[in-house]
Amino acid sequence: MKQLTVGQIRKRLGGELIQGSDQMIVKHGAYRIKQLKHTHTILFSRKNIVDWGKLKSYFPLILVTDSEEGSNEHLTDLTIIRVEDANVAYWSFVDYYRSLLDLPVVAITGTSGKTTTKEMIRHLLAADKNIASTSSSNNSRTAHLHYLLSMDEDTEAAVFETAVGAPGDILNAGRYFKPTIGIITNIGAHHLNYCTTLESYIEAKCELFTVVGESGTMILNMDDPTIRKLNQNYKGKIITVGMNGTYDYTAKEVKYADGGMQFIIEHQGQRQSVFVPGYGHHQVSNALAALAAVHQMGMSMIDAANELKTFSPLNKQLQVQEGIKGSVLIDDTWSLTTTSLQAALTVLNEIGQSKKKIAVIGTITDLGSWGYVIHKNAGEMLAKSGIDVLVTVGKHARIMAQTVAKSRKMQMVMAFNNHVRAIEFIQDLIDDQSVVLVKGDMYSKSVNLVVAALKNKS
Repeated sequence: MKQLTVGQIRKRLGGELIQGSDQMIVKHGAYRIKQLKHTHTILFSRKNIVDWGKLKSYFPLILVTDSEEGSNEHLTDLTIIRVEDANVAYWSFVDYYRSLLDLPVVAITGTSGKTTTKEMIRHLLAADKNIASTSSSNNSRTAHLHYLLSMDEDTEAAVFETAVGAPGDILNAGRYFKPTIGIITNIGAHHLNYCTTLESYIEAKCELFTVVGESGTMILNMDDPTIRKLNQNYKGKIITVGMNGTYDYTAKEVKYADGGMQFIIEHQGQRQSVFVPGYGHHQVSNALAALAAVHQMGMSMIDAANELKTFSPLNKQLQVQEGIKGSVLIDDTWSLTTTSLQAALTVLNEIGQSKKKIAVIGTITDLGSWGYVIHKNAGEMLAKSGIDVLVTVGKHARIMAQTVAKSRKMQMVMAFNNHVRAIEFIQDLIDDQSVVLVKGDMYSKSVNLVVAALKNKS
């Protein structure tokens, strides 16, 4: 955090100094007591503090409150600022702090590919810049203040993942980060337990247009059919990327290579050879968005392409490993949506050419009342995939198996409620001519136990 004095902040908040000094230095921020981790933290609270003794380890402490918190003169390292409304004061502080920072900020949303695209951009920019970014896929509301305050006068650029759990989530993130560049990787079907309809989910993703604003730039993946249909009347700059057409940044001659994907990127008549570690056409889409973003921020395409070669694909994202009995194991247990499932099946078919292709699929979560419909859609996708064997793990995943079984387009379909019998079945089935895709999400204990059982541990 850029160090500020209590006086600087108090002046912006229009608060009254009840106790302490305007010269006290502020180094951290929090809006909940459980977020306190350090001394010199400014804490926004609407409640009276009952037990100051539990907070003494965080002194010096600066409290901003609209309660009738009185002076505690025996607490010499405590500063108290009284404001009319602590919530209003908090957002005033957020706006003030963000206004102190003049730097490019990238915000990324999408049903899948967010974390990978964010990590690619961070990797490319970090070659010669001081970068702030979200950690892994931790993009919850409670983390936004921490990420904002991780930027200071030494930060040269920032890249944040802005997920949608419910309508308003991106608008909320936008109040903190005020991005100058927005990226939408794709729009499938997810988080329907809170968005309730596909239309509501799409609208929630499109909040990114609002937070980037007319002075910013939006980067859109035009290979995604839903994105192609968006009509936002956006007045800012739009940059298009894709493989299946002619766009601002277009990938040509896409092919699988050893350890990743090879392609040519075309931009304004210029061509650059690119290798991106990690398999799948979706990985090319992620790379296109990342390359477009850093190029728009001033990085040369040749430098970006060179840096991209050293990118490390994320753990549990289509991670190809040696499986038991000489099989090939594809661990894709980071997340599960219909969008990422389609991408994973494409990779399975490519790697598994002339071999027995087995897909082990878990339950798709966060669907609410849409659970049956989306699982049925996933089953229809699987039926058309060309794989040989389907194994589902979980109660709702059984819907996929039932849908595929009715199609009679697969050699074998098995459904299990838990991992125990699923592991036994797969271990008996596979051999050195098998390629096994395990697809689920990081929170599924059963699916992760399946992966662990199928890895070659020798």
